[in-house]
Amino acid sequence: MAQFKAFAPGVQVNGETVLSVVAGMGAFRSRANKILEENAIANPKPGTWYAQQAWLDAFKDISELLGAHTLFAIGKSIPQNARFPAAIRSVADALGAIDAAYHMNHRGGEIGHYVFNQNGGDSATVVCRNPYPCDFDRGLITGTADKFKSSRTVVRVQHDDGKPCRKRGADSCTYQVKW
Repeated sequence: MAQFKAFAPGVQVNGETVLSVVAGMGAFRSRANKILEENAIANPKPGTWYAQQAWLDAFKDISELLGAHTLFAIGKSIPQNARFPAAIRSVADALGAIDAAYHMNHRGGEIGHYVFNQNGGDSATVVCRNPYPCDFDRGLITGTADKFKSSRTVVRVQHDDGKPCRKRGADSCTYQVKW
């Protein structure tokens, strides 16, 4: 599977997560709402569920119109709006919880996974096997680590170009994370 194509037709995403698209576009909020509306998501609301494919279609439009930087910003805003498991106390805990949070905010079929492997110390690998764009996932991982890091910690998230990539039609992307 490549990016922007749902793994299953019945998958839905909750309104809190959809609203992250709007939040992540900052000054372009009205454009975000227009793109969502053009893709059958009018006036998204928390507590409401929307077709994941419609949301992915909106992502594709955003990608084509506004580029990778905007997808990164949207991903980075997700942890501020999406539900996460309780009791996260560290960057490693947060990165390890991305998959659980992902499943808390989607329903209705196969959605893929985020696989976390701590490499020892303050580094990890995160493999993202899902239909979202890889620039979005880089932002999501960055935003998640930033949300749960100490004020003195610097986080670096880098796409592993030596591994498969959804931009090249693969099922997953791999990221190296240091903090």
